[in-house]
Amino acid sequence: MLPQITRSFSIRSIPYNFVNVYSIQTVCDILVEMGIDPDEILERAGTDMQMLDAAETVSFAMLGRLTALAADQARCAHFGLLVGQRTTLASLGLLGTLMRHSETVGDALQALATHHDLLNRGAMIELAVDGAVATVSYAPYEPETEGVALHCERAVAALTNALRSLCGATWDPDEVLLPRLAPPDSAPYTGFFRAPVRFAQEFAALVFPARLLRRSIEGANPLIRASVERRIRQFESIVPSDVSDEVRRSVRSRIVQKRIEKDQVAQALAIHQRTLGRRLKAEGTTFRCIANQTRLGIAKQLLADTKMGLAQISSVLEFSEPAAFTHAFRRWTGMTPSAWRKEQWAK
Repeated sequence: MLPQITRSFSIRSIPYNFVNVYSIQTVCDILVEMGIDPDEILERAGTDMQMLDAAETVSFAMLGRLTALAADQARCAHFGLLVGQRTTLASLGLLGTLMRHSETVGDALQALATHHDLLNRGAMIELAVDGAVATVSYAPYEPETEGVALHCERAVAALTNALRSLCGATWDPDEVLLPRLAPPDSAPYTGFFRAPVRFAQEFAALVFPARLLRRSIEGANPLIRASVERRIRQFESIVPSDVSDEVRRSVRSRIVQKRIEKDQVAQALAIHQRTLGRRLKAEGTTFRCIANQTRLGIAKQLLADTKMGLAQISSVLEFSEPAAFTHAFRRWTGMTPSAWRKEQWAK
């Protein structure tokens, strides 16, 4: 067994698009159990155990690349699922403690969504309720990152384990959504989730009855919860303000909700539109630039990892018609969406 990478860390050590190093250790542990030496794969991914042992975080791209290489070496299409299955509330550190001692399941999931940056600044988690149905989703900020489909299935498996820790081992979602092509064998997915798994979806999510959000968490300690909340607020109060990061998060969320107007993003951030524009300019970017980068990333991911038609993708991204999407994609990449997809699928 490889030495465990189990160091405490501060949110200050996690820059944009980086994640806690915990998942790297899990990837290596699984490879060892499969009889595969992880050192060569780490080297191919551009790192080694010595470097990781001194690190508290790794880039989101590094984790995706390593997971993709590991899946290929192990000939295991569901490798991301295996990594996510190892997640426990304890492995989530301070945030896991807050979830464990939240008053209700809904409070725990909202805490995870609000403070996810403590562990992962490469993606966002969002909780949504539509009538009697609740959805907790996972959305990478740069969905064209290598191995993003494995990232997503890892995260959804981790969310499932977290909910089973809070609700009991027999809890199952109503439905699982994954933004990846269906694997040759879906049994590992249905076996773990014990629910219908829908592949080639717009985003990664668990779907379950909204009434679950009101369920009290047995054994939750309000004193521990208050103490952990204070520590998290202390961490977050010393993080430098990054408007670009906040806009990116808000735009990503609103693409899922199909609402990406600048005034709505400014309102969500409690900033006047002109102030938002000035602050983004000071950081060397614009709202249009961030929105286009986010749209392009999602477009690439859906083209590469699903069989969605251009009309459906253009609708997801809020284009007026497929021709407008094709025109924008060609402007961004120099290729049509169909040509880009064909090139990716040929690799």
